[in-house]
Amino acid sequence: MTADRDNARLTNAEPELGDGFNLNPSEDSEAPDYTLGEYDLSDRAALRRVAGLSTELTDVTEVEYRQLRLERVVLVGVWTSGSLVDAENSLRELASLAETAGSEVLDGIIQRRDRPDTATYIGSGKAKELRDIVHATGADTVICDGELAPGQLRQLEEVVKVKVVDRTALILDIFAQHARSREGKAQVELAQLQYLVPRLRGWGESLSRQVGGRAAGGVGIGGRGPGETKLEIDRRRITARMAKLRKEIAGMKTARDVKRSRRDRNRIPSVVLAGYTNAGKSSLLNQLTGAGVLVENALFATLDPTVRRSETDDGRVFTLADTVGFVRHLPHELIEAFRSTLEEVAEADLILHVVDASDSDPEAQIRAVHEVLTDIDATSVPEQIVFNKVDAADAETQLRLRSLVPTALFVSARTGLGLDELRHVIEAGLPRPSESVTALIPYTRGDLVARIHADGEVLSEDHTGEGTLIQARVRLDLAAALNGYAAVQAARST
Repeated sequence: MTADRDNARLTNAEPELGDGFNLNPSEDSEAPDYTLGEYDLSDRAALRRVAGLSTELTDVTEVEYRQLRLERVVLVGVWTSGSLVDAENSLRELASLAETAGSEVLDGIIQRRDRPDTATYIGSGKAKELRDIVHATGADTVICDGELAPGQLRQLEEVVKVKVVDRTALILDIFAQHARSREGKAQVELAQLQYLVPRLRGWGESLSRQVGGRAAGGVGIGGRGPGETKLEIDRRRITARMAKLRKEIAGMKTARDVKRSRRDRNRIPSVVLAGYTNAGKSSLLNQLTGAGVLVENALFATLDPTVRRSETDDGRVFTLADTVGFVRHLPHELIEAFRSTLEEVAEADLILHVVDASDSDPEAQIRAVHEVLTDIDATSVPEQIVFNKVDAADAETQLRLRSLVPTALFVSARTGLGLDELRHVIEAGLPRPSESVTALIPYTRGDLVARIHADGEVLSEDHTGEGTLIQARVRLDLAAALNGYAAVQAARST
């Protein structure tokens, strides 16, 4: 398409002049300020091409889990609020999601509107222009940067004549590709079915009434009446499948609750790595615990939570858990389906909020994660923001991030920078035992000494002729078990 006032191409290298859209309004005082809503009708209705989104790959093995046929896609976004940079960043993230799903991104366009069109998302006229772009590029799929209503999907497909999917369906597809555990697969399938039910559509025979027996041939008593359409049968089967999946997930949740209650009974503190997808949470888990979990430079490489045992320098035991990454506009269906998994975050003693310092918009990552933490009622858990990948961030970016979050830590899981400081912060953030005890424990009760080391905080330890003289901070139940030995020590000291 030509770059005119309604359709201007955005380039990272050099913005077009004249009637084109200027990426740097500060260099042109006459350019309208699009961040303040000062745009005229023609500019507001324009489809703006976003450069830098073409991902024409020469080797499909660049992403090892690409098992499906590569789809050639055009991305479409509606810019309703915020700055143009925010809208472009959102569309570039959509391009990364499309790549992760195994697609080849051919083009990306943004339209400025007050709100998405209720019929076709971008309006009937712009939908026809989109159809021309699809035809010119040879695309077979359009991906919209938002969640579309069933009617919007259907009407936009009728205009562009190719498959149309929205951001939610794309994320669900990625989760379906990456789920490995039985629970993860069940959670993803449930989320997909919840998304599918209101979007079921029927064509031709799928809307005809179903009959049985001889009535199928159009004869016989019992063949008359409304019957049940194939669409209704599909909906009923999906509803039954969803009920079965919820029951299975509830059973798996019971097993996880048993494990968690065992840890709670032993009062083992828990730390959770939470954050945006591909922020480096799994890399940090490997560095801190030697877990050996999958590390991949891809979105949503981790779907199944991993819990590992670790110790502080003073010998206190705690668990460190890696969780599924978050993303802007994480589908509500996924949050509900993964709620049992995300409970690990809400019930933790400390959240390490991992942020990619090298990302173009880390502030948006932080906001997106906080939205999910609010959805799962985890805002009351102490949080420590950790900027990872600082080795890939320039000095100016680091300075800006330090001013943004003065209490944040700056680490690199790849180089090991800042990990010692991170370990100290974890140690300081763990809950400490409440009871102080001093006891002389006979050598025949080595089990009590082992419990103090495992569950308490040893302040001093001395091996005497009568037993182990130990001073420590322990939980209330362990302090009660040590009462007799503490009394013996107190009597002997007098």
